[in-house]
Amino acid sequence: MYIGVPAESAAGETRVAATPETVKKLVAQGHSVCVQSGAGVAASAPDAAYQAVGAEVVAAASALGAELVLKVRAPSAPELAHMRPGATLVGMLNPFDAAGLAALAQAGLTSFALEAAPRTTRAQSLDVLSSQANIAGYKAVMLAANQYQRLFPMLMTAAGTIKAARLVVLGVGVAGLQAIATAKRLGAVIEASDVRPSVKEQVESLGAKFIDVPFDTAEEKEAAEGVGGYARPMPPSWLERQKIEVAKRVAQADVVISTALIPGRAAPTLITEDMVRSMKPGSVIVDLAAGKGPDGVGGNCPLTEAERTVLKHGVLLIGETNLPALVAADSSALYARNVLDFLKLVLPKDASAVQVPLDDDIVAACLMTHQGEVRRKP
Repeated sequence: MYIGVPAESAAGETRVAATPETVKKLVAQGHSVCVQSGAGVAASAPDAAYQAVGAEVVAAASALGAELVLKVRAPSAPELAHMRPGATLVGMLNPFDAAGLAALAQAGLTSFALEAAPRTTRAQSLDVLSSQANIAGYKAVMLAANQYQRLFPMLMTAAGTIKAARLVVLGVGVAGLQAIATAKRLGAVIEASDVRPSVKEQVESLGAKFIDVPFDTAEEKEAAEGVGGYARPMPPSWLERQKIEVAKRVAQADVVISTALIPGRAAPTLITEDMVRSMKPGSVIVDLAAGKGPDGVGGNCPLTEAERTVLKHGVLLIGETNLPALVAADSSALYARNVLDFLKLVLPKDASAVQVPLDDDIVAACLMTHQGEVRRKP
């Protein structure tokens, strides 16, 4: 199989879909791998590193014209023009982009979107959402620490005592948990909130305090217990009380990191303008949902501006939209391993062509286009 790894063309995208580590394994399996010149430079993987493990360094057209193309982001229109009908594409292709999927189908590609993989134990090793969110949570704290004009840990010095920073994490998924762990290592005092009360134990195990909202009714308690390990949507009465408790903590916080984002939907508003006004001058908000608010404006805070750091009401709002790209080497290493694990399902050992085993739940979930048709409806 002739496998191509083109450089990413999206603005600000520094990651690469295959690293020398994963290319070496593909070559050992008997595949020919070509990497576009400079594709891995921003991720600390120069052309020489790929050549040393048996890859061929080529121009963009050759990498895009391979039988199997590995990418981080969906190809642009100019890139699609170089891809051959019948080729296979693997990457993060945005399953909710109807126009983008239609373009892939029209180009005659068999495409797999890795972010559509089911959240099951078997799919953990290729879960790109988790691997990249983990890095985003870490980097969010580092950005906040860099912009916050005080220290995170408590320090007792001859010149006096410096109080520890108070940090609030809103949304305790993979990114939120990593943010808690990173902030704890830096010495901050942390509180966290989530619409799923069931995550309280995870929050406390990392040394943070969960913003607990008691249940007033049997309905609220039953919803929190959930089904199959997942909490159901909480009743509006509980959500309103939670909002009041969160507002109190945000007013006292030095740093707020919000991570609530549901693929395919507008980001929920967790930090209102009134909450921002209540914060101390010099406080910092890192909004991981920047640019994903209603109509593409704002994020978890309506004052956030995508790709910009802005000062509103004395509070600094950081709106970076691609935090993993700011840690390109490790982000690429994890992503490339995710890709390699997925390829085991569609490119078995000794296979000369990509297989599409639709009886495999992971393959079926990730398949976006095949034989000129969109197989996944956004």
